[in-house]
Amino acid sequence: MDLSVLDKFWQLIDEKLQGWLEAGIKHLPNFIVAFLLAMFFGLLAKYVGRVVRKVLHKTLESEQIADLLSSIIKMLVLLTGLFIALEFLGLTGTVTSLLAGAGIIGLALGFAFQDMAENLIAGIAMGIRKPFQIGDVVEAGDVFGTVKTINLRNTLVETFFGQIEVIPNKILFRNVLTNYTVTGVRRIVVPVGISYADDPEKAAGVIEEAINACDFVIKKEQTAVFAEGFADSCINLVVWFWIDYPGDTGFMKARHTAVVEIKKALEKADILIPFPIRTLDFGAKGGEKLNTMLPEKKSEEKSEEKSEEESADSQKPSSSENEK
Repeated sequence: MDLSVLDKFWQLIDEKLQGWLEAGIKHLPNFIVAFLLAMFFGLLAKYVGRVVRKVLHKTLESEQIADLLSSIIKMLVLLTGLFIALEFLGLTGTVTSLLAGAGIIGLALGFAFQDMAENLIAGIAMGIRKPFQIGDVVEAGDVFGTVKTINLRNTLVETFFGQIEVIPNKILFRNVLTNYTVTGVRRIVVPVGISYADDPEKAAGVIEEAINACDFVIKKEQTAVFAEGFADSCINLVVWFWIDYPGDTGFMKARHTAVVEIKKALEKADILIPFPIRTLDFGAKGGEKLNTMLPEKKSEEKSEEKSEEESADSQKPSSSENEK
């Protein structure tokens, strides 16, 4: 090969290398500043993550949610420092490309893991809003029990039958959720029926006095008995009273004791809790009893029998006609 050609190639390479060297020396201060910025934001992200983690551990019930949020904040600080460093180097196009790529990747992952992402976001939202805490008694849809663990994607609830249910966070986040623990009190409703022969006002006073005599009843001034309506065999009453919840006396025990005390008080006051009673009416228009209907029925049957006998006698031929 001709030496002139090799020399020409070497000159081109040398010019390119010199250009790069000159550009590198020219941008060396920018590289140093960008490196220092990256180091600064790295240390800042570490410090911010540590502080945020401590604060969130004191604020949130779930340590997993606190760790995740602190990691997200730490990563945001690092990315902010990286983008500032790239902008300082004049790599605006690179920053734009990175942001666009991150957006596309995030969109693809959101569609691919939609259910997981929904549970994760619901868990984070509940960890911040805290509609319930560990140990609370909650009800949401078919879920009813005590909260045992709050995770990022699900919540563990122990039912009153002793089973552990793993509930996706999106179910608790979407549905209407009742927290029986947050107010510390709960109202118990007990239905009771009295006979039509007894006075509802008297029964209400007797029941209210018996309920307020129980130690577990609170807000005694709000204990009330209301007449609800008329049933087939009785007048329906509804008894309302309040208890501490959760408390020393559980819901089932308190309701059981209330039913027992109501029965004793009504029996002592000679107020009847009736059995189902059915009255048979034998008249077409109503008001006819069986003992009044039977004599009339018997008399009608006798008159019918007598008329049949007379008609039969009239149809028999006479003795003279038989002789002929």
